[in-house]
Order: sequence, then C-alpha cells, then structure tokens
Amino acid sequence: MAGRPNSARGGAPRARRATFSIRRGTSRDAATILRLIRGLAEYERLADQVEATIARVRRHGFGRRRYFETLICRRGREAVGFALYFFTYSTFLARPSLYLEDLFVVPEARGAGAGLALLRALATLAVRRGCGRMEWAVLDWNRPAIRFYQRLGARLRKEWILTRLTGAPLRKLARR
Repeated sequence: MAGRPNSARGGAPRARRATFSIRRGTSRDAATILRLIRGLAEYERLADQVEATIARVRRHGFGRRRYFETLICRRGREAVGFALYFFTYSTFLARPSLYLEDLFVVPEARGAGAGLALLRALATLAVRRGCGRMEWAVLDWNRPAIRFYQRLGARLRKEWILTRLTGAPLRKLARR
C-alpha cells in the first residue's frame, strides 16, 4: 500500500522520553519488519490487505535487486518502530528524492520520540545522499500524524491526488 506514515504520537497515552537507537535493517530483521508492517496495517484498518511475507521482505529488501531500504528503531533490545523507504528522482529539482513508504511506531512507544528519531535519521540520509526533498503520504483521518508532520515543517500537498493501478486493471493496461 502507498506510504501512510504513522507518527510517534498516534493516539496512545504519552510515554516518557526514552533513548532510541536507529540502525539499518538487515535480512535478519525480515520477521521484525513484517511484524511492524502488520502493526501498521492494523492501525490503518487495512490488515486484510497485507500480502507481505518474510520471504518477500527478504527478497525485495535484501536480495539481488533491492526495491526498498529500512531503518529499525529500538528501545533497548526491543524493535519499537521502523521506516521503509526508497529513492525516486525529481525531474524539476534534477535531484534524487527520498520517498518514505511507511513509518510506524508501536502504540506503547508513541509520544516518546521514536517517530522523531526515525524521521531525523531519514532526513540525515536524504541530505547525505543529495536529495532535494523527502516525501510521504498520510491518511487524511490520521490527525495526530498530520499535526506532528506540520510541526516539523512538512507541507501537505492537497492539490496532488494519489493514483494507483493494481490487480486486474494493472494487468489489463500491461496487455494493451
């Protein structure tokens, strides 16, 4: 599903500020990444749409042709969040863009800075790689995330409509 990041302030009671570590995901994290994808799908009321498997996560994120990268956020030894992202290209800026597909923090860790830590790490990565921007989508009903992103200085681009082809319509277009 297209990126629908969930902020660290997604509705659970505020946790006290904690120390988080952020690191790149590895193939050994595939089960953890899948668990967090499922957590995001539950939060977004889209659990019935999850087709992801550990094997697909490994193949597409850590195989020969890598379609995405991940960051894992840990509090102690526990994975409490993740960011899944990839790079696109802005023809207008003539620079790469970091596209954040998913950002998720488990409910019990929200409000303690995990989402901010992940976004900071992504912004650092984007700047280091010469990106002209960082983009993502957020569900219109996720007001806590929208407020969080706006406080960071993100602008909502309401003039753009997310467009998607999937399943039969995608296959039909490919046959034309």
